[in-house]
Amino acid sequence: MPMQVNMLLHRHLNSPFTLPIPPRSSSSSSASPRGPPARAHSARSAALRTWRRAPAAALPRKAPMAVGDTGASAGTAVENQAAEAIQVLLLPLVASLPPLLALRIAFMPDARAYWVTSSIIAWNVSDQEASSVCLYASRGAALHLSPSNRGIQGYDSKVELQPEQAGLPESVTEKFPFISSYRAFRVPSSVDAASLVKCQLVVASFSADGKHTDVTGLQLPGVLDDMFAYTGPLGAVFSEEAVNLHLWAPTAQEVSVCFFDGPVGPVLETLQLKESNGVWSITGPRDWENRYYLYEVDVYHPSKVLVEKVLADDPYARGLSANGERTWLVDINCESMKPPSWDELADEKPKLDSFSDITIYELHIRDFSAHDSTVDCNSRGGFQAFTYQDSAGMQHLQKLSDAGLTHVHLLPSFHFAGVDDIKSNWKCVDECELAKFPPGSDMQQAAIAAIKEEDPYNWGYNPVLWGVPKGSYASNPDGPSRIIEYRQMVQALNRIGLRVVMDVVYNHLNSSGPFGITSVLDKIVPGYYVRRDIKGQIENSAAMNNTASEHFMVDRLIVDDLLNWAVNYKVDGFRFDLMGHIMKRTMMRAKYALQSLTRDAHGVDGSNIYLYGEGWDFGEVARNQRGINGSQLNMSGTGIGSFNDRMRDAINGGNPFGNPLQQGFTTGLFLQPNGFYQGNEADTRAALATYADHIQIGLAGNLRDYVLISHTGEAKKGSEIYTFDGLPVGYTSSPIETINYVSAHDNETLFDVISLKTLTNVSVDERCRINLLASSMMALSQGIPFFHAGDEILRSKSIDRDSYNSGDWFNKLDFSYETNNWGVGLPPSEKNEDNWPLIKPRLENPFFKPAKRHILAVLESFVDVLKIRYSSPLFRLSTSSDTKQRVQFHNTGPSAIPGVIVMSIEDARNDSPQMAQLDANFSYVVVVFNVCPHEVSMDIPALASMALELHPVQVNSSDALVRQSAYEAATGRFIVPRRTASVFVEPRC
Repeated sequence: MPMQVNMLLHRHLNSPFTLPIPPRSSSSSSASPRGPPARAHSARSAALRTWRRAPAAALPRKAPMAVGDTGASAGTAVENQAAEAIQVLLLPLVASLPPLLALRIAFMPDARAYWVTSSIIAWNVSDQEASSVCLYASRGAALHLSPSNRGIQGYDSKVELQPEQAGLPESVTEKFPFISSYRAFRVPSSVDAASLVKCQLVVASFSADGKHTDVTGLQLPGVLDDMFAYTGPLGAVFSEEAVNLHLWAPTAQEVSVCFFDGPVGPVLETLQLKESNGVWSITGPRDWENRYYLYEVDVYHPSKVLVEKVLADDPYARGLSANGERTWLVDINCESMKPPSWDELADEKPKLDSFSDITIYELHIRDFSAHDSTVDCNSRGGFQAFTYQDSAGMQHLQKLSDAGLTHVHLLPSFHFAGVDDIKSNWKCVDECELAKFPPGSDMQQAAIAAIKEEDPYNWGYNPVLWGVPKGSYASNPDGPSRIIEYRQMVQALNRIGLRVVMDVVYNHLNSSGPFGITSVLDKIVPGYYVRRDIKGQIENSAAMNNTASEHFMVDRLIVDDLLNWAVNYKVDGFRFDLMGHIMKRTMMRAKYALQSLTRDAHGVDGSNIYLYGEGWDFGEVARNQRGINGSQLNMSGTGIGSFNDRMRDAINGGNPFGNPLQQGFTTGLFLQPNGFYQGNEADTRAALATYADHIQIGLAGNLRDYVLISHTGEAKKGSEIYTFDGLPVGYTSSPIETINYVSAHDNETLFDVISLKTLTNVSVDERCRINLLASSMMALSQGIPFFHAGDEILRSKSIDRDSYNSGDWFNKLDFSYETNNWGVGLPPSEKNEDNWPLIKPRLENPFFKPAKRHILAVLESFVDVLKIRYSSPLFRLSTSSDTKQRVQFHNTGPSAIPGVIVMSIEDARNDSPQMAQLDANFSYVVVVFNVCPHEVSMDIPALASMALELHPVQVNSSDALVRQSAYEAATGRFIVPRRTASVFVEPRC
């Protein structure tokens, strides 16, 4: 192995694989616009809640341009102190160096100027500051300041820039709205910009007497998009006779490919690629197939102020060795990569007539089977577990599918950091020993914390490479296993009637900089794939190393990756992590590209691929500062869904970032106070009525134009009813644009939320009823219901608010129904210690813990509710006009009975010409949600004299209380037991 390559390989492979993973908390269940996700996969958990009030306080900043190799999302206080200490230690060292070398080391400018087109540079300097401005370039990164304050030295070329009196072109200000007020400087047409972008670059301003007044580096994405936007082939392209490799790297000075002897063997050969317009390529024989390779790239890295020789995976990799140490050159379409009948899977896809028919079940791949004794021990926690059709987990999913569930949403399953792919390196706790500790002990979490960076558990929101399945979920991380087994998983789920949603994380990267095995994109084109602030530092509001989909090749990579998963893995839908940090243009391009797929041409019906995501609007993209982003309000009218935090917060109470004792509509606000002060009786009654308004808009598809008689008696559109933070509750143009949910992987589980917020002496039986009632509101709403895996079996994480790295112990999902995992110790201190005084007495109270009979009863009733949803198309209206015409709410206005929502859905009756008939069985449906701790009897004259009766599913329910629901036609009286959702239907004659 050549010494130079050997040293590089050592740096590539031996930088720590298990990086500090920033915390993650609220995601789907995550953040609201008023408090984006309290997510543990990022430092955003704390930052997101504060952006509306104090944007500047979002995150501590790193030292200028120190964007590199650890991948941490934001500097902690300890890290910042360490950085300051290092700077102090370095000062004497720099002072002792020869003057020229000392100047070069000290010359680490920020990047406040933007090269936005081949002919325009934008810089926020005034006429007074800059009598003249020059651009300097050094191919060897030798720029330094003149000791005599006369400018820059060490350059290979110097270009005088001329002020552009017309200012920045509209095309530039549209793409980069946050610099629209910057001055424009023209680059002479004689300049070879394609060569200069490969250099260390700065611009300097000079006063009239020739002294430099300011100097800064350049951000290059604008000029790279202008000159090198590319739509041709990338990655490995196979033909019958040859293999072609293509890498987009317009700032690279040299690129070679290093081929290795297998996934861990030495270098076999290194071949140089040729460049054409920023794309480096090479053609080789077909027998290159199945080799392992890395790109060796010589490129200027502003984070190091050096031209570095780096080793990187292929950004368009379709195969990897363990931990992404090398790219595997695989033809993913060859027959050996396909399970039997793979090409015919399009014919086996579960039927989906409309997106309004979707119901989603969110599931972590490891959670699904890690504790399932009916799965072979070698397959537990991985892709193959889904192929055990008779396992407890698959039988559970089959039960839900039979009741109507349509989609399983899998948490990240691409190549991410935080879990070693090599199973023999894993550390695990002795669960039998942990089970001996008391339910409120801190010993369990201490044991988990001690190994959390070396155990097999992480949610996976730490992207490294998007286009390859995660190796830790495969039986063998090297070779074809991860590809074949992922396909088998999709196939197995489809065959029990469930489509597969992939959780994609395009808004940030795990790490950046020229080294570190988990840095890929930023190695190859430094500073391009990441979004930087006006000083050149990488934005971290989305967790760490935010990506910039406003840049052409980032947008392209995202769309190409989605097509890869849709075509090569036949994935049926995509959930976008922090969709608000992705530009709306990218989301729309993705939608159109996916919907253009056809069974004849691609083996996929793209019209059935559904897209949804987290539309939180915060950080540097808030209020469209970086362009029109994929936020909730902006996505209205696109047919792309976003999570409805308004409904979640109204049902549960407060939000995931407030006091955990804040009560909501189902958890006892006003009706059964828990002792936490939320105002006087009048205040809490008004808050309960306000929450009812929010829920009713959510039940009506969260439509912005739906008109509701609010609790004040006024007729208001959904967009005219506001959250407590002043945001419109209704924001969709179609029911398919709202994802209605009360819990997700982020934040506490539904059962844990209820256990925190309800009065402590409420019985476990009543908490079970509240759990089911909250789920029923989702299942019977217009829009798309979304359930966190285990909602239906009272799942607990021992009140862990952020279990992204809490191991199998706290994330246990038990499909034997023996336990719901309540009381397995105090949750990890990292995110929960402040709440331990609230949590500990609850975990230690034996009356909080459900028995198996409770779990089975809730599961059976949950299945009943799903069956009711799919018993009538009236619960699944697909258009705004249908919803506004058919859905009506009663018990509204100032005289409404607190804690009761009455919703009716009308179908054509007596051949009424003004309304089309949708349901062959029922002409009218009424749903009464009674969250009161007592039975309610109420007369609704508008619903009198109808032939309503209890829904047949509830007539035969095992829940004795729901069977007591009654309707009296003479007065329109409804009698509904405590904490019950009762459904009445008018059968057609």
